[in-house]
Amino acid sequence: MADFDVLSFGETMAMLVADEPGDLAGVNHFHKRIAGADNNVAIGLARLGFNVAWLSRVGKDSLGRFVVQSLEREGLDCRHVAIDPRHPTGFQFKSRADDGEDPIVEYFRRGSAASRLTVADVPAELLQAGHLHATGIPAALSPTMNEVSHHLMKSMREAGHSVSFDPNLRPSLWDSQQRMIEQINLLASRAHWVLPGLAEGQLLTGLDEPRDIAAFYLEQGADAVAIKLGAQGAYYRDAQREGYAAAHPVVRVVDTVGAGDGFAVGVISALLEKLDLADAVDRGNWVGSLAVQSPGDMEGLPNRQALLDRTLARSA
Repeated sequence: MADFDVLSFGETMAMLVADEPGDLAGVNHFHKRIAGADNNVAIGLARLGFNVAWLSRVGKDSLGRFVVQSLEREGLDCRHVAIDPRHPTGFQFKSRADDGEDPIVEYFRRGSAASRLTVADVPAELLQAGHLHATGIPAALSPTMNEVSHHLMKSMREAGHSVSFDPNLRPSLWDSQQRMIEQINLLASRAHWVLPGLAEGQLLTGLDEPRDIAAFYLEQGADAVAIKLGAQGAYYRDAQREGYAAAHPVVRVVDTVGAGDGFAVGVISALLEKLDLADAVDRGNWVGSLAVQSPGDMEGLPNRQALLDRTLARSA
């Protein structure tokens, strides 16, 4: 097996997107895409030239084949996506939002194939990847996926590989808010780079200010924390420095879903390239700004050439 730059895991769902605005009940025409915060980041990193392995399960159904084919077209190595003959591929309906507002999303994922992923599905060779990216979503899907999340993050950190973590809170998937907070913070303590949104950080830590939220995770073992502040950009802090990175101008917000995933793509890719934290967060803001200007969850994520063009323009 080739050496992987990045390992990521989670659930990729099929997504049926409305072709016209309005209540989903009245929409007659949809088109298929894929959705999932974890795979959005994996795809974004693959577009920037990283060799990315994807670990998951799909059903033995047409949506499962569609998911795997879509991921492979984006350059992900899907050899370790298991085919589950007993449980279906999860899917969702998404409304069309043309005015920059958040779209309505309805999920059909309970009991899905991906939620049945277990530690036994994790081959040892995947743990040789240079970096692991995780979010809090898989841990919320099922007890076995929770075990997988802890196993991968603990194993990768103990092996000396870098680990990034985006809480990506999904309160509706947890049986209680307190358990969500406890589990997410435990996972965050296993990461080197923690990437919460401001509201997430406030809920998870009970603290209000970005500086204090960052300090909480640094004390828990993180090397660096970058906090998303929406239109205000982002705050960052590590042991040596702290600061704010301004947001990048957005001509028109088309679809807000995936902005945080774009931010993660920018920060992680830059840190893997050994850029300093301030430059990494600036790149995160830039990728996030591209994500919201395109329809779909990951369609606006840039490729390597776009990144090179940006670098040349900034140095001119």
